[in-house]
Amino acid sequence: MSLLVITGPTASGKTARAVDVAKAIDGEIISADSRQLYRGMDLGTGKDLDEYGPVPYHLIDICPAGYRYNLYEYLRDERIARNSIENRGKTPILCGGTGLYIESVLNGISLPEVPANQELRDSLAGKTLEELTEILSKMKKLHNSTDVDSCKRAIRAIEIEEYYRLNPEKAAETSPTPLTDAVVVGVSIDRDARRRRISDRLKSRIDEGMVEEVEQLLKSGIEPENLIYYGLEYKFLTLYLTGRLTRQEMTDQLETAIHQFAKRQMTWFRGMERRGHVINWLPYDLPREEFVARVIELLADKKQTNQS
Repeated sequence: MSLLVITGPTASGKTARAVDVAKAIDGEIISADSRQLYRGMDLGTGKDLDEYGPVPYHLIDICPAGYRYNLYEYLRDERIARNSIENRGKTPILCGGTGLYIESVLNGISLPEVPANQELRDSLAGKTLEELTEILSKMKKLHNSTDVDSCKRAIRAIEIEEYYRLNPEKAAETSPTPLTDAVVVGVSIDRDARRRRISDRLKSRIDEGMVEEVEQLLKSGIEPENLIYYGLEYKFLTLYLTGRLTRQEMTDQLETAIHQFAKRQMTWFRGMERRGHVINWLPYDLPREEFVARVIELLADKKQTNQS
């Protein structure tokens, strides 16, 4: 059974498209959004749960706000959800805009659970983030900053690399097995339309109570820095609510940040294509019936190719 992926930049309308397709092919949706995982973070992450209607969804509202979910956990939970959907004879539809999650699933990456090494943790306690980053850089090539955005995460990354060094047979288990039956559909939207939809959506969500949502999260006891960690809406709204930005500064800087985020998403998708992933781009304003028909055609073509 093919995995269908529906992705695209923020505000492209990919969730509505995934729901339309799911209704037509008896599918269930697995979220590939790194922030919709968290409970109580609704308006800021654009969950729009009413949009799903009768279509079952997975990996939304599975963690408390303030928690820092990681790629290992996502790949584990995505695989469990996909197996469950397939075992019930349904079609899994991976939908979202977190390129790291999507590409890792397509690449078939497996990350075994690494136990805590208290002795190693004790030996690293007290070291600065710069010192920990230097240690980690000697153990592996650093492709991004997510492993070293805090001392705790850097120590965990070192712990994982040390575990693989001492247990090479476990490291071998991480060899990826790329999916060969996946169909990836990208929702294409031109720059001007994307910018307009982002601006309109931001205004709408502020009017609907996004500021109050973040205020309630802070009142519930979540530390401001933990919300700032999530970026975008939660970063700038927290900075506003803690007096570090005016409301106008918050709005202006947040809107600019979302536009920049959408550009980074498109950069990731183009990188995926350079790395060999085929993304079938369909216009965001394609009529619903035509969009669904095109996706069903792509799935049929993939099935025929795999059988030949």
